[in-house]
Amino acid sequence: MSYEVFARKYRPQTFDDLVGQTHVSRTLKNAVAQNRLAHAYLFVGPRGIGKTSTARILAKSLNCIKGPTVTPCGECDNCREIAAGNSLDVIEIDGASNNSVEDVRQLRENVRYAPAKGRYKIYLIDEVHMLSAAAFNALLKTLEEPPEHVKFIFATTEPQKVLPTILSRCQRFDLHRIPANLIAQHLQFIAGKEKITLEPAAAHAIARGAEGGLRDAESMLDQLVAFCGEKISESDVLNVFGFTSEQTVVDLTGRILRAET
Repeated sequence: MSYEVFARKYRPQTFDDLVGQTHVSRTLKNAVAQNRLAHAYLFVGPRGIGKTSTARILAKSLNCIKGPTVTPCGECDNCREIAAGNSLDVIEIDGASNNSVEDVRQLRENVRYAPAKGRYKIYLIDEVHMLSAAAFNALLKTLEEPPEHVKFIFATTEPQKVLPTILSRCQRFDLHRIPANLIAQHLQFIAGKEKITLEPAAAHAIARGAEGGLRDAESMLDQLVAFCGEKISESDVLNVFGFTSEQTVVDLTGRILRAET
């Protein structure tokens, strides 16, 4: 069996699995539970904080065989296909490479067809800000009056580049950079599952270096396991990534303050 990186192996599968985005997960859970579903969602935030994962979880919640549900089973064909990225009813599109008017026209042709297996046909467009102005305008009509069986989920790191006419037709969620303490907790969770000894100071050093990005933190942990094996110390983290220890920063700050007084 091929090796599976931590970011993929421990990708959130339910709303409760999302790290540091309680404001988003709670609102979406309530919307699903109360059947107050928008026809278009926009997830905004820096890379690696959970936008695509949130979109897939929402898609599973809507198309799970037990759904709509706030707790998708993860076991039915619909859930498993969405998680694997090969669902016929959840179409994931890279906005950077499918950004022409012709691409959007093809999408508009396809939206009229009913879902193959699920409740909804869901279009997940990542980096939607990369669409051309002409492509946005071509999408606008469909976004204004989508078929009942269609939902749109957009994700972007640069919302200021999305046309205001598109923004106004989406329910927007701003995902935040994840606090370092929550990233450190998640890294310790992974370490426990993988039978790795990860010093608390090492977990916090990785978390600080990731600057709020969980995916980056998981990738760094992957790299450290390859370098160190099953025991990772703070000094390993500092040496591999060239970070400065928190204590060094505290000491340096203290010296500066003492010099000023």
